[in-house]
Amino acid sequence: MTKSAQTPGVLYVVATPIGNLADLSARARDTLASVDLIAAEDTRHSAALLRHCGIAKRCVALHEHNEREVSAQLVQQMQAGKNIALISDAGTPLVSDPGFRLVRAAREAGVKVSPVPGACAAIAALSAAGLPSDRFVFEGFLPAKSAARRAHLQALIVETRTLIFYESSHRIVDALEDCVAVFGEARHAVVARELTKLFETVLDGSLAELHARVARDAEQQRGEFVLLIAGADENADSARLAEGRRIFELLRAELPPGRAAKLASEISGAPRNALYTT
Repeated sequence: MTKSAQTPGVLYVVATPIGNLADLSARARDTLASVDLIAAEDTRHSAALLRHCGIAKRCVALHEHNEREVSAQLVQQMQAGKNIALISDAGTPLVSDPGFRLVRAAREAGVKVSPVPGACAAIAALSAAGLPSDRFVFEGFLPAKSAARRAHLQALIVETRTLIFYESSHRIVDALEDCVAVFGEARHAVVARELTKLFETVLDGSLAELHARVARDAEQQRGEFVLLIAGADENADSARLAEGRRIFELLRAELPPGRAAKLASEISGAPRNALYTT
């Protein structure tokens, strides 16, 4: 991989294990051992992986707080011929992790960007969930506050594709509660926890069942989570929207349109925006 000073280097976007270190591919290991520098989300965290692989390589921190500044410096080094590997704490970089600015800056500077694929928690969870996987939408982490979280979920109520979210241990119970409130108790879902790790669990059932199960079991509130929710049933959604519009028409004869749409949405479960614009 050695480059002359006149030839730009390469930015390798390297996926690392999400838990089980044996999931690091041979190509990823070789790439990390061969580059001139590794840009890591947390250099202390990545040091354990590199020690496990017997790789002694200089690392530089690249995270959400310094990405803009560090990206410019790294691009300069690649333009001078250095090869750099980008890794996150776990999984595929840029998937709810830093790296977007570096990749874009490298491409704009004419530096080749080469993916070294591997583990991704969202895809791993989808493969084991038993939910439709031909069409899905990844939403990353939900908002931390309940009001914002419910508003975000409300915007997805008519989405027919499988929904995938990341969630933290201290918010998983509240997030499930909000999902029940927005999508209803019966919507099918899966909670995948600690994938590829010692205490891996994949629970499936209705949102109400999953909320009750996780809320009563402290063990199921620990670790890292992927929450998958079945998409809306197109026929059921059409009926909900029709009912919402019927209620909206009745209410707006007595109320301002915005207030009428809000109440009609709360009563019917239909998305407010779809009612307000009719």
